[in-house]
Parts: sequence; C-alpha cells; structure tokens
Amino acid sequence: MDSDSQAANDGQLIEQARSNPEAFARLYRRHYDMVLRYCVHRLFERQTAEDVTSTVFLRIVENFGRFKGSEQQFRNWLYKIATNAVNNHLRKAARKDDVLKHFHEQNAGQTIDCESSPQEKLALLKEAVLSLRPRYQTIITLRFFENLKLTEIAEVLGSSDGTVRSQLARALAKLRKKINASRQEV
Repeated sequence: MDSDSQAANDGQLIEQARSNPEAFARLYRRHYDMVLRYCVHRLFERQTAEDVTSTVFLRIVENFGRFKGSEQQFRNWLYKIATNAVNNHLRKAARKDDVLKHFHEQNAGQTIDCESSPQEKLALLKEAVLSLRPRYQTIITLRFFENLKLTEIAEVLGSSDGTVRSQLARALAKLRKKINASRQEV
C-alpha cells in the first residue's frame, strides 16, 4: 500500500476508531511498530522501550476522544506522546545517569577508531547521544532514525522549523565534540 492510500485509510480508520474498538485495535497494530522503534532508538533497550510503548498507547486510549486532526497529525501526535513518555521515563528513573555511569565503569578508556568493532562504535555513539539534553536526543532520533522532515519534527515538538533546524545543528555539534573527545582519550 503506498503512503497516500495508507494516509487516506488512516483518516477513515481514525474516524471509525472513535466509536469502534475493533477499528482502534487496527489503528494500534498499524502504528505500534513505529512507536516501539522510536522508543528503542531513544532508550537503547528493547524491554524498557516496550514498557514505555505500552504507556504511550495507554495515554492514547485515555486521550483519543480529544484528538481532532488528520492522519499526518495523528502520527505526529503519537511521536509527541512517545517523546513525552520517554523523557518522563528518563527523568523518573534517572536512567540517563545510571546508563552513563554503568557504561563508563565497563568501557573505561575505549576510543572510536577504524579498528573498533561495530559494537564498540555503537556503545560510544549511545553514550554520546545519551549525554545530550532530552530535546536534542529527540530531534536526532526523529531526524536520523525515524527520517522525519524538519517541518514534521517542528510539529511534534510544537516549535518552529527554524528552531528545530538550529537545535539540530547544536545537537550535531555537541555529538561531534563528544565523539572527537572520545577519540582523543587513551
């Protein structure tokens, strides 16, 4: 199914889901993988991401009656709820600090170089991304893992395109700086 017919079908499905639990279940199944993938990219742990994804869909059920919008707005609404759920999880569990502390204890002295294994490179990238502010993590994940356009990210975050563009540039600069610092450590 191409994206235009998928979008039209989503629009009909959203309307049907307001009064039909079976239609809501189809909508859930259609978008579950997208939300889970986003949560995995933000949290780097599948089990935690599955828990957060469950929270996301619980919030969607609780607030679905208030949603008024198109199918594109529905997808962006899902990302917005997922972003808030991930950020809330990171705050409540102090997950970011725990993950970074654990990572440093287990990987002290590692650097990114051509000889590093893909797992080492991924671990260092993970550390660098998790060292960013949650908003920067969100922007990088939506842009590079979810392939959203800047205008779509701006809608998800309730910001202007220009703000998202400048925050993406800042986030990438911080990421480069962190990775370059890791390369120079030995």
